[in-house]
Amino acid sequence: MIRRKFRIDLMLTFYFIALLLWVFGFESFKGTLASLLGSGIGLVSRTSLPVLTWQHIQLVALASSAAILVSLLLGMIVHLTRNEEAESLVMKLGSILETIPSAAVIALSIPLFGYGNGPVLMALWVYAILPILRNTIVGLQSINPSIQDAATGIGMSPLQRLLKIEMPLARPMILAGIKTALVINISLATIGATVGAGGLGVPIIAGIRSYDPLLVLQGSIAVILMALLTERALRS
Repeated sequence: MIRRKFRIDLMLTFYFIALLLWVFGFESFKGTLASLLGSGIGLVSRTSLPVLTWQHIQLVALASSAAILVSLLLGMIVHLTRNEEAESLVMKLGSILETIPSAAVIALSIPLFGYGNGPVLMALWVYAILPILRNTIVGLQSINPSIQDAATGIGMSPLQRLLKIEMPLARPMILAGIKTALVINISLATIGATVGAGGLGVPIIAGIRSYDPLLVLQGSIAVILMALLTERALRS
């Protein structure tokens, strides 16, 4: 167990350092990459990579935080009410939202929020809800009934039992859902550049349009490292 934990921490440190080196050191070795890829240095994004990375983190963090809040509240309400119809309705609604293509969510959000970060935040929020909500409900349902009976036997109310006993026990399952949602959103946020949002999608989309592999690598490597770092950090 100690060796496994050490290995996880070592990989986490590796991904973190690699991300920092790529984001803050890109300018120092872009010339070498450009010569290897046959890319024009003059086409490198006008916005610095650290700024784009920070924009990307803000988009993911804001949308995911809102999704976590909504999903946890819905999951706890469904668990407290013990209403199977409500649970089925919530899960079906979450599944329906996730089946809508992300491009469609962004397009439908443009009339409401205009171009920029608004439509992207809406899409990220929608896609993050189901993994967290599903894992919250499943995690709470998987708790041994004897533990729930014991908590009730010592005089705990349903809400006290939920907050003090059931939610801590369901924590690994909930964290797994949050991890899935974050990894999805880190990659999904890249398409925000198509509607004027910031983030690491800016150099990726610009590189695709201009046939410049250096621009594509500039954003995509940072996204990959960020996703790997998040997955490793939240691994239970």
